[in-house]
Amino acid sequence: MTTSPELPLLERRRIEAGVLVPIIRAMQAEFGAERVNEIVGRTIRNIARAQGEADRARHHVETMHDLAERSAKGPLAEGSLIVDVVEQTDERFGFNVTACKFVEMYDAMGARDLGPLLSCGRDFAYFEGLAPGVSFERTQTRMLGADHCDFRYRKD
Repeated sequence: MTTSPELPLLERRRIEAGVLVPIIRAMQAEFGAERVNEIVGRTIRNIARAQGEADRARHHVETMHDLAERSAKGPLAEGSLIVDVVEQTDERFGFNVTACKFVEMYDAMGARDLGPLLSCGRDFAYFEGLAPGVSFERTQTRMLGADHCDFRYRKD
């Protein structure tokens, strides 16, 4: 799946969700939410990993500084995420997402329960592809009700 760099990430997710949410709901009703969510989640993670690998080839993310610069683009530059950087060294980079328009979008669609599957769940696989020498940890998300998402990266 290719993505258009001209289209903001939030808008790409809105378009995807507009198609996927009704399909996922129909499949959940027919085959059960647990099995459908497992298959959809695995598929989306595979797509995200491939997107991360493609971005790595284009952007050459090799250091924490590179990762911080890359993170400042996309949803942060677009205003879809508001963050507070809590740590930035040669070995670590961390930020908290304090406002997330993705949560608002899924809420408006009546699909917040699918937000972790369709958006948040991509992050780990994407960063595996983007920066394989960096460990990524997140213990909470706004999508699941926390007051912030805690993104933490550590050089391996």
